[in-house]
Amino acid sequence: MPIVDDIVGLRRILARSRTLAVVGLSAQWYRPSYFAAKYMQDHGYRIIPVNPRYDEVLGEKCYPDLRAIAEPVDLVDCFRRSQDIPPIADAAIAIGAKVLWMQLGVVNDEAAQRASDAGLDVVMNRCVKIEHARILGGLNWAGVNTGVISARRPGIT
Repeated sequence: MPIVDDIVGLRRILARSRTLAVVGLSAQWYRPSYFAAKYMQDHGYRIIPVNPRYDEVLGEKCYPDLRAIAEPVDLVDCFRRSQDIPPIADAAIAIGAKVLWMQLGVVNDEAAQRASDAGLDVVMNRCVKIEHARILGGLNWAGVNTGVISARRPGIT
C-alpha cells in the first residue's frame, strides 16, 4: 500500500475506518488530541484512547499501549513525536490495524515504509479531524458554514 495523500484515498479510509485507537490522547480538553478525538467520536467513530497516564478519556477505557487493546482497531491515529512512531507502527502491524495515521507535523519515512510493506495504508502530516471535516462535510461542526458568520454586510441583500 502506498502513502495515501489524495482525496479519494482519504475518503476511502475515513469511510471504512470506524474504530480509531488514538495514541497520545490527552484528557485535557484544550489539547489538539482531545479536540480531534472528540470530534471523531461525535461523528460516530469509536475512539479507543491509548495513553499510560490515564484510566479513562472521553468516557472510554484508556489503554497503556496498542497491544493491550482487546478489540479490532481499524486506524491508529498518532499524536506522538516523529521519532516515537516506529514502535507504534510495529504495534499497529501486530494488532492488525488497517491504517497508520500520523498527525500534522508527524512524519517518519522508516515507520511509514514498514507499515506500508505490511499492507497498511499510511497517512502522514495530516489531521484526521481536519480531513474528515474537509472531505466528508463536517466543517459546520466548528462554526464554519453555519450561517452565523457571513461575508455579507447587515442590511444588504
